[in-house]
Amino acid sequence: MVDTKNPGDKTLSVSPSKTLTLKPRVEQGTVRQSFSHGRTKQVVVEKRGKRRLGGDAPAGEPASVAEPARAPVAKTPPARTAPPAAPRASSGVVLRTLTEDERSARASALAEAKVRAEEERRLAEAEAARRNSKEGIEQAEREAAEARRKAEEERHRQEEEAKRKAELEAKRRFGETETKAAPATTTTRAAPPARPAAVAADGSDEDEAPRMVRRPGGGPARPVVAPKPAAKLGPQKQRGRLTVVTALNADDVRERSIASFRRRTQRLKGHASNEAKEKLVREVIVPEAITIQELANRMAERAVDVIRMLMKQGAMHKITDVIDADTAQLIAEELGHTVKRVAASDVEEGLFDVADNSTDTEPRSPVVTVMGHVDHGKTSLLDALRHANVVSGEAGGITQHIGAYQVTSPESGKKITFIDTPGHAAFTAMRARGAKVTDIVILVVAADDGVMPQTIEAINHAKAAKVPMIIAINKIDKPDARPERVRTELLQHEVQVESMGGQVVDVEVSAKNKTNLDKLLEMIALQAELLDLKTNASRPAEGTVIEAKLDRGRGPVATVLVQRGTLRVGDIIVAGAEMGRVRALISDQGETVDEAGPSVPVEVLGFNGPPEAGDRLAVVENEARARQVTSYRAHQKRENAAASASGMRGSLEQMMSQLKTAGRKDFPLIIKADVQGSLEAILGSLEKLGTEEVAARILHAGVGGISESDVTLAEGFNAAIIGFSVRANKEAAAAAKRNGIEIRYYNIIYDLVDDVKKAMSGLLAPTLRETMLGNAQILEVFNISKVGKVAGCRVTDGTVERGAHVRLIRDNVVVHEGKLSTLKRFKDEVKEVQSGQECGMAFENYHDMRVGDVIECYRVETIQRSL
Repeated sequence: MVDTKNPGDKTLSVSPSKTLTLKPRVEQGTVRQSFSHGRTKQVVVEKRGKRRLGGDAPAGEPASVAEPARAPVAKTPPARTAPPAAPRASSGVVLRTLTEDERSARASALAEAKVRAEEERRLAEAEAARRNSKEGIEQAEREAAEARRKAEEERHRQEEEAKRKAELEAKRRFGETETKAAPATTTTRAAPPARPAAVAADGSDEDEAPRMVRRPGGGPARPVVAPKPAAKLGPQKQRGRLTVVTALNADDVRERSIASFRRRTQRLKGHASNEAKEKLVREVIVPEAITIQELANRMAERAVDVIRMLMKQGAMHKITDVIDADTAQLIAEELGHTVKRVAASDVEEGLFDVADNSTDTEPRSPVVTVMGHVDHGKTSLLDALRHANVVSGEAGGITQHIGAYQVTSPESGKKITFIDTPGHAAFTAMRARGAKVTDIVILVVAADDGVMPQTIEAINHAKAAKVPMIIAINKIDKPDARPERVRTELLQHEVQVESMGGQVVDVEVSAKNKTNLDKLLEMIALQAELLDLKTNASRPAEGTVIEAKLDRGRGPVATVLVQRGTLRVGDIIVAGAEMGRVRALISDQGETVDEAGPSVPVEVLGFNGPPEAGDRLAVVENEARARQVTSYRAHQKRENAAASASGMRGSLEQMMSQLKTAGRKDFPLIIKADVQGSLEAILGSLEKLGTEEVAARILHAGVGGISESDVTLAEGFNAAIIGFSVRANKEAAAAAKRNGIEIRYYNIIYDLVDDVKKAMSGLLAPTLRETMLGNAQILEVFNISKVGKVAGCRVTDGTVERGAHVRLIRDNVVVHEGKLSTLKRFKDEVKEVQSGQECGMAFENYHDMRVGDVIECYRVETIQRSL
């Protein structure tokens, strides 16, 4: 017995007499397929029924009835939004009322549902607006394309009409007979187009319809045949894949063969390809040199067409040939394209010298370069200003590096940037760099020494840079100091100080006693105020590399003077052919800073390699731009190095100089220095030592310590290694000792240049100098067996020595030059014979001596030359 609370409900039970089974949803049948040439095939077709869920309509109902039944359900609100329904009277179950928590939960759920519905509605509206906009654009494009097509068809129709009228007019002129024949021909040829419609109506294949053969010539002119109708009048054939519907109705409809379908597709494609395509006009970017293939790709033209145009101009080229920019521009413009000329150097545009806005500028500190002759007290003066002792650390007591420091003026509190330059003659490039980046030049002249060669050079650098000068007459504390002499000597070089009626400021100072240093700072501040130095500190930084070196622990380190903008940690920088990201900034006091403003000297860490001294530094926006700039500069650097190394033949003078230097001896060297500036000075000094006979050949020059690769290179060329203020590591020193390679270490550039000069002097060919000893006259010639001929002579002047060089002179003509093999006085061998004495002489390998010949005796001395 089954208990139930609802008396009207039916009881669910399973009858044990029946077995639960699933009906097969597959219906099988056979169909017959027809093929071309009368072939047929019978196949088995399975028809599977669609599985329907409980909510779907039954199979017997049409789809049109099921759709309206579902539509109202989609529009009704969700079931959870409806109020709770009252319990049914028949069930007898009493539902409990909702608690406050449940009501609040349902209210919040309803609110969330409304928010979601509003959001979905808004998204649907936006999507509909976007779809409508897209459809409007596509509709406008289709209408424009249709208008173009109609205009093209109208143009073709007018052309055909004009052609037909011209033909009729020509036939009318030729005679009445041909004119009458034309309508008959028109009538005859107008009839066949009616057949395709009939054939289409019968449902036959259009490939099997007879085709008209049109042959040129032979008969009167044909009128234009009326075009076929766009749409066929008969019913379209059903084509496509084999489905259940088409398989069941295979006997009613004739299928089209695959070959026929392919032919129809090919014909349609052929008609489409004959349509005129609209030419695309492009903006072609043309570099200084471009290959024909690349130019054709940029124009979207065929390379064959480009080569054809070049052949018309008389130039035969292949597709891989390189043409210049002018030729490429002519071809592109002739093909209707626009040309934009670019050069490889365009990557540097906008990198430097971008004008600042006058409203964003603010005052900056002046940059002062201290210049003068060696040992005139430049570094001592800077030490006195910044209360340091740099000069004590310099090798030999002379400055061989360029340095940058900042000093705060005690009176005004403003900062002044000083650049210290070497005074030695070899450091001309350093002084030139210091003059280029400076605002004011302080020319230090010793009161006891006066104007010297490097003083004159510093004056020329300051004039070339067009910067004002301040003359600092140093060492006035010495007893032999004569400042008036300095002022007078400066007049010879067009430098007139204020005390002599000029405009150049001069200050008498003493770095040792710190005399008048405050006055010097006051003059610098006054000159800077007159210059009105301003710049924009918020822009990307620009600067100049003053010095660069390769530190073993920190890597490439560059001393940079920031001229414009602010350099910050993390900036991507470019200097010469090197790039990097700023890892650290170190001030002149050795402190790490986060940024460096205008006129601030800092050491920059983070370069990929040490840049060259004098390179300009700039901050770029990304690494891609930095790689473009550095790759272009590296390429230019390699090209310049290859051109200078190969010695490209130019003028006749260059060819003659190459012929002179063809037999020149080379002195191979490998030079490693601590900084770029010192390396530059050493290379310049060694280059000046070269002559037409011997020259220094620099195999490798770089910054940093001596490594094993340097020793290997020196071993291959049998070269010497010179280290200036650097040392070889342990492995390099052991390899040099093992291979017998000499490594010389220097700290003073004087000693380095002198030693290389002496070594190069040893390669010079010695000079041979003759010293006349005396003359002798042959009185008689004796023929002695086993000895040969011996000349009996009398020494007329000087002396004659055994083994000396002799010349045999006959009738004032030199007959023989050689050496004396025998010198006898009576029967004894002697070393020399004095004037007025008689002796016997015999020559080495020569016996043609006659009475009356004169023998000239001389000594050859070898003198070693020097540079």
